[in-house]
Amino acid sequence: MHLSGALLLLTFLVPPGWVLDAYGAAPASDPPADVPPFMIFLAVVFGCVSFHVAVQIPSGLLGTWLGRNRTAGVSYVLVLAVAGVLTAVVLWGALGAGHAAQILPLWADFMARGSLAMAAYVWLSRRLRTGPAQRSVAR
Repeated sequence: MHLSGALLLLTFLVPPGWVLDAYGAAPASDPPADVPPFMIFLAVVFGCVSFHVAVQIPSGLLGTWLGRNRTAGVSYVLVLAVAGVLTAVVLWGALGAGHAAQILPLWADFMARGSLAMAAYVWLSRRLRTGPAQRSVAR
């Protein structure tokens, strides 16, 4: 589980658009209104941890449980479907957006980043479930 969270955090090495917009958003003539860089960093870390706890862990567990007797591709699709719904609910609740169009860019950003991390989780859970003895017999 923590592998997917660590990979999610690594995806933020390429900053999302809202981080770039927040950095230096205040005019140069009003220094107190500018957001300090460490607050932007904390917002990224908080968003990453919140997404991991509220979306990745539940969707990874539920998707793995639902897809336990299916192929890895079906498990991954189930994980993404659950994650998509949870992401929409969490963003809608956190931002209080009235229209879906208001949260769509942020939803797409989190889903793109989360899908990479959850792919690693599905791959790892499949790899660990088949023990070394079963893998060596299958070869």
